[in-house]
Amino acid sequence: MFDSGRSILRLEGLRKSYNLGKPNEIEVLHGIDFSIGAHDFAALVGPSGSGKSTLLNMLGLLDAPTSGELYLLDRPTAQMGDAERTALRGAQLGFVFQFHHLIQAFTSVENVLMPLMLTKGKPSKKDREHAIDLLAEVGLRDYVDVKPNELSGGQQQRVAIARALVTRPALLLADEPTGNLDTKTAANVFELFRRFNKTFNCAVLIVTHDPRLSASCDRTMTLIDGRIVSDERQTEAFVTSGIQPPMATQSGCGP
Repeated sequence: MFDSGRSILRLEGLRKSYNLGKPNEIEVLHGIDFSIGAHDFAALVGPSGSGKSTLLNMLGLLDAPTSGELYLLDRPTAQMGDAERTALRGAQLGFVFQFHHLIQAFTSVENVLMPLMLTKGKPSKKDREHAIDLLAEVGLRDYVDVKPNELSGGQQQRVAIARALVTRPALLLADEPTGNLDTKTAANVFELFRRFNKTFNCAVLIVTHDPRLSASCDRTMTLIDGRIVSDERQTEAFVTSGIQPPMATQSGCGP
């Protein structure tokens, strides 16, 4: 039986509605139930309009559900205030967004260090070395002191990936993380996620439209019309059978 490790994230009856009490009230998420363990390396897939973005906002503690509960490291979060939710998010979650959200006045290494600066203040020498190591892992060792406007879209994405991992989060949420990357870099990033998953028990949830990317994960959850309609684990033979990491989506951005 697959052991996903200790519970990192657990959803119980999670619902989200908009325009509450108005004639145009609409429920987007309809009672979502699932859990993610420390060993999980999972994909969330579904067509446009299925509720993936809304669910991702819930998982990242960026928005609160209308009803139901979301537990992060066994802590109920639905009734948390903004400050408590922000502190928990900063300490335990890593994000890779489709848009990089880098600070233009900061260098690459300063952008990577930003989550640590928010929680610890001035980063230590060891923190900076860790950030530089992560930039090297994503192929940007020579761009440590370069600002975002001097980087290509793909390079900015790699800075954002290093930033998401700098705190060694309990859960990494990645929204189309390889979409702006060339094939080789996409494969390297995918393997970096794998190493963090195995070495630091960092649970990984990748939101993607790319079937090759989801097929390379150990588990795939499918969201349709605001409901999880399937939650399947790949067989060990399939996962380890030499499947190549995902091809990058061609978006016109450089590596």
